[in-house]
Amino acid sequence: MRHLFLKRLLILLTLVIVSSACQQKKPREYHDNFLVFGTIINVTLLDVDDKTAEEAFRYIREDLKVMHRVWHVWEPGSLMRMNQLLEYTSEFSAAPSVLELIHVAKDLAIKSQHLFNPAIGKLIALWGFHSNKQAGILPSDQAIKELVKQNPTLEDITIKGVRMSNNNAAVKIDLGGIAKGFAIDRLLNYLKQRGIHNALINTGGDLKVIGKHNNRPWRIAIRDPRFKYQDQHTNKKLNVIALLDLNDNEAAFTSGDYERYFKNKNNQDKHLHHIIDPRTGYPATGTQSVTVLHQNAATADAAATALFVAGPKQWVEIAKSMGIKYVLLIDENGKLHVSAAMKKRLKLKQAREIIEQIKL
Repeated sequence: MRHLFLKRLLILLTLVIVSSACQQKKPREYHDNFLVFGTIINVTLLDVDDKTAEEAFRYIREDLKVMHRVWHVWEPGSLMRMNQLLEYTSEFSAAPSVLELIHVAKDLAIKSQHLFNPAIGKLIALWGFHSNKQAGILPSDQAIKELVKQNPTLEDITIKGVRMSNNNAAVKIDLGGIAKGFAIDRLLNYLKQRGIHNALINTGGDLKVIGKHNNRPWRIAIRDPRFKYQDQHTNKKLNVIALLDLNDNEAAFTSGDYERYFKNKNNQDKHLHHIIDPRTGYPATGTQSVTVLHQNAATADAAATALFVAGPKQWVEIAKSMGIKYVLLIDENGKLHVSAAMKKRLKLKQAREIIEQIKL
């Protein structure tokens, strides 16, 4: 009898150990990469089975292909056709797949006082950034002045149903400052509908998360726009200025002057990057990078651009008008301007001077 009791106790202890080991085992992660919008998009899924992950990746791949084709500004597709028709003042039927995004972009452009301005596609093309090749020929000052004088904005466009008209021939729509954010929102909504509650979509450093990463928040790094520093623990050179934990359904977007810039032997003393100030027609000055947090990725995407253009003097005003609470701006001298809410969440990896901390 005692032998039978010990045998049963041993079986019970074995089951408890096995059960405990299973509980401690980390959920399997699924990863896939896609080349869209000129960048690598990384998708991470947790707490799903093989079939669900495979089906989700297949859907994301196909949907991204459609979005790329429809929203691309210089490759044949719906947006290119729309821009061709916008050259004329007559009314035309626009593709609903583009109109949905333009409605969102127009609202955000107005809130940003048009510092986020998707209507300046002609200016961006003039600088040579509507190409997969690095820009190499400077535009003339006169050509820039002429486009700036015409002041194209999305308020020049009238939309009634699927009918669109335009009263400013200088308008050319470039959705590059919002397309990635809008796409992430759409794809994560799909994943949640599929019952996937823990995921990350990263588009070249701009990202959004849902749920958690192995029972803890998703942690991201904010890049230092200029320098690498020596990590005292690993002795490796890193270019991280801060770490940040993201909450469920939160997006982090950064606009920086290091992403695409103008290379020219005659202009080595100037850092001519791709973020154009609509007010001047030239690359925005005063800022190295801006990181924004928001629950809506499209809003975070547009706001990062607007606040970069706004710079140290105007970022507070624009952040308030766009409803942004979490901002980290690194100015041209490498000093930090931060909202109080963002400061509470940042884990700074470098000793940097914070010259401005604002409650938004």
